[in-house]
Amino acid sequence: MTDYIPYGRQDISQADIDAVVEVLRSDWLTQGPTIERFERAVAEYCGAKHAVAVTSATAGLHVGCLSMGLGAGDWLWTSPNTFVASANCGLYCGAQVDFVDIDPKTYNMSVDLLEAKLIDAEKEGKLPKVVVPVHFAGQSCEMQRIGELASRYGFHVLEDASHAIGARYKDRAVGNCQYSDLAVFSFHPVKIVTTGEGGVVVTNNAELYKKLTRLRTHGITRKPDLMTEPSHGLWYYQQLELGFNYRMTDIQAGLGLSQMQRLDEFVERRRSLAARYDALLSDLPLSLPAQHADTRSSWHLYVVRLQQARPAHRKVFEALRAARIGVNLHYIPVHLQPFYRNLGFNEGDYPSAEQYYREAISLPLYPGLSEADRDRVVSVLTALLGDERAVSAATA
Repeated sequence: MTDYIPYGRQDISQADIDAVVEVLRSDWLTQGPTIERFERAVAEYCGAKHAVAVTSATAGLHVGCLSMGLGAGDWLWTSPNTFVASANCGLYCGAQVDFVDIDPKTYNMSVDLLEAKLIDAEKEGKLPKVVVPVHFAGQSCEMQRIGELASRYGFHVLEDASHAIGARYKDRAVGNCQYSDLAVFSFHPVKIVTTGEGGVVVTNNAELYKKLTRLRTHGITRKPDLMTEPSHGLWYYQQLELGFNYRMTDIQAGLGLSQMQRLDEFVERRRSLAARYDALLSDLPLSLPAQHADTRSSWHLYVVRLQQARPAHRKVFEALRAARIGVNLHYIPVHLQPFYRNLGFNEGDYPSAEQYYREAISLPLYPGLSEADRDRVVSVLTALLGDERAVSAATA
């Protein structure tokens, strides 16, 4: 049993190390063939036609928005229960950002509230150009309904699937883009598959794919058919638009390609741990994570919510940390960040996300979490919730 239990961590095997060493000994450390192999592996797993590897999911969200023409005068809507990148990507493009409150059961964007907000926005002439549903904790949003609303109201859909590689919706892999234009995955070390830092954008749209590949490389093309004049020679390239240096290295791709071989294993382990948490915590005064019938989560996070009658959330959180259990909170509602308050957002704007924030705790969940450490988490939490005096003593 380890002394400190983090809420999440990477799982690196000898095969992963060997894959990275193989790249290091090759002729290509960046912009080489391992990138393409990794992209194909992700696209094929998801059932999408194209994949573009980038430096991070944040970069993927940014170039994803740009590829769909988001700019000044446009609106991007997303969930307030997410990391700030899901909203920041709209601001990077010069657009305005707004939010749709969450479903209090799944913690994903409420499709009922999205529809109501679209009805009002159409009357006001302020329909969004891009909507970013966030697959929180690895559970897909209700993408069919969102896709139907996109067709009705004419907006693009960019799935923030940072938590959801390996998840399924209506028996298909998240990232197949049946109901969206693009989907973005994160490969940060605490995510389900890691490349150290990195992300991938998947799409079925060939034109978006071509634009994404340019935007990640300064807006440059070497394809003669896209150039504005005949090529000057084999060395020639043109910058067609303002892009960025968002290229993933082959070193990272080598790690990711190796990790993809164990994706299903990782997800099944996470599902098993989540099911065991469900059983062990079922008698405690907690709200356990609900699952929509159309989804099979990849369980990036396991979030419980404290019931109001029990000890104060902050004291429970601090007591767990004091017991060297690295719980976390995902997320502070984006609209409550000082930067977004300065844009005009206020407390009370999205009450379900704010209530969730007052109650939520992310428990440790990762493939290497041992049964002994899981039981320690449960034991400490049980003691805290069973005896309010234990909370006061632990935080004194």
